[in-house]
Amino acid sequence: MKIAQILAGYTLGGADLLRKAMGKKKPEEMAKQRSIFVNGSVARGVPEQQAAHIFDLMEKFAGYGFNKSHSAAYAVLSYQTAYLKTHHTAAFMAAVLSADMDHTDKVVTLIDECKQLSLAVLPPDVNASLHEFAVADAKTIRYGLGAVKGVGQGAVDALIAEREARGPYRSLTELCRRTDLTRINRRTLEALIRSGSMDTIGPNRATLLASLPAAMQLGDQNARAHEAGQNDMFGLSAESHPPAGPVADDVKAIADFSEAVRLQGERETLGLYLTGHPIDRFEADLPRFAAVRIGELISEKPTSSGDGERGFSRGRLVTVAGLVDEIRKRAQRVSIILDDRTGRIEATLFDEVFQRHRDLIVKDALVLVEGHFRFDEFGDAWRISARKITDLNAVRESQARRLVLKLPQRPDRNALLSRLAEVLTPWRNGPCQVTVQYWTPQASGALDLGPEWNVRPGRELLEHLEELVGREGMRVLYGPVGVAGGP
Repeated sequence: MKIAQILAGYTLGGADLLRKAMGKKKPEEMAKQRSIFVNGSVARGVPEQQAAHIFDLMEKFAGYGFNKSHSAAYAVLSYQTAYLKTHHTAAFMAAVLSADMDHTDKVVTLIDECKQLSLAVLPPDVNASLHEFAVADAKTIRYGLGAVKGVGQGAVDALIAEREARGPYRSLTELCRRTDLTRINRRTLEALIRSGSMDTIGPNRATLLASLPAAMQLGDQNARAHEAGQNDMFGLSAESHPPAGPVADDVKAIADFSEAVRLQGERETLGLYLTGHPIDRFEADLPRFAAVRIGELISEKPTSSGDGERGFSRGRLVTVAGLVDEIRKRAQRVSIILDDRTGRIEATLFDEVFQRHRDLIVKDALVLVEGHFRFDEFGDAWRISARKITDLNAVRESQARRLVLKLPQRPDRNALLSRLAEVLTPWRNGPCQVTVQYWTPQASGALDLGPEWNVRPGRELLEHLEELVGREGMRVLYGPVGVAGGP
């Protein structure tokens, strides 16, 4: 722009029009500007041929170029960023996460990057977290309360100010008594509970949610009494001096949510699964269905083929298991982002494949994807061109032949057996035999239940059994390889 002003007599506005024309690269506009530039330069004593050459150089530079000051600024910023990320990794990533904490999609990507950098991300905590993401130590970042969906700046400020003034919260009831419930409403408290932010002040999330109405009622009563000036017999308000010990919640502890419900709560409030992953339920069985995890696949380095092209021309056939994390529609194809906790990969479905499997392409569905794995040079990433998709729960149900349950040693064993019968009954008349392992101080053994107790090992049944005997107390044995299995 400065060249155009000095050499060809452009005004500031005219020079800006020249800049826009070069940026858009419109032939007719460029021809018009060339004429203006050359004529203006000639009028100032510059030879026409030299003016045209200078315009050509400017046009070439406009293809893609930076002036020195612009290039130097980028170089300094790149160096500073690389230095901080290398030598102060936790602080750098905490700052980046805080900068994008209102954009859940970016937070999810950055949390994945933290894992790749061997940084642990601790769950949010009303007794430890700040509004932003913060450094716990050189290898650990604490989740920020401000990144919990449904929790505003005012609510977080109120929680932290009270905590810093009079110490950590010891129960949900105490938190409701000590904080201003006009700034922290019920939806905010529910979001904090479901995100895991109150795990340190209650037995479990189900109990905390069940006790929330009573705790808020006590908090309201305490606030009204304080406003009315009611004091205790010593003349000190309860608000000024919280009790020395934990404040007991009136609601008795109840059984916690299932893992699926707990994780869904995290997904809805944080945008990601933080303390687990739905695919964990298949951890022991995944090698049968998918020989390789996504993390292993995407860590491969692209290779050169014999004809000098990187990667595979068509790719090799693979089968991977994962959760459908995103669904993207582009013209005649659909892409899904698969996540198996070890990594994420994009799988592309052309229209014919999508139409055949569209009922399975649902967000948060657990699926097996078979297709050609190749490196996409344009996107600089590994991708799968899918040709077949199968529901992971359906594959397990179709191939399971025996369900082995290890009953825990408890004094109420008879009640446990009765509960086991209740759980199995709705799923009877299936192909899967049930074996119960048991032991006493005198003996141990395994009992095969009769054919009338054979079950269909669907997802709901296995979730109920997991609540009864724990994940370690349940094992699924399979028959010959079937629909989508591997060895």
